[in-house]
Amino acid sequence: MRIGELAGRTGVSARSIRYYEQQGLLVSRRTASGQRLFAEAAVERVRLIQRLFDAGLSSKRMYELLPCMTNPDIRTSWLTDRLREERGRIVAEMAQLAATVSALDGVIDDLTVEEPAGEPRAAA
Repeated sequence: MRIGELAGRTGVSARSIRYYEQQGLLVSRRTASGQRLFAEAAVERVRLIQRLFDAGLSSKRMYELLPCMTNPDIRTSWLTDRLREERGRIVAEMAQLAATVSALDGVIDDLTVEEPAGEPRAAA
């Protein structure tokens, strides 16, 4: 199938599909005129790539993990360990973001405290 059909069937833009191919996440063959042709299996592959992006994985990490994910004969505890590492990274990022939100809330609270009458707030 051509890139437009793959895009239509997966809901992913042709630009994203070209990016996946550039990153080594997806393969196509070329016609004599240079048009990309994708196998039927590319539909599920693109859906898996989208799922992994939604889960917070980078294309670099996907490149490393996809062979193990798509071939049941080579799935190993190594794959599960890498996915757990990614989960830990995301949890740590969430904790950092929560701390950032808390700090911002403090700044907002400081700015919204009522000023005593007759005492203008000093400029920074």
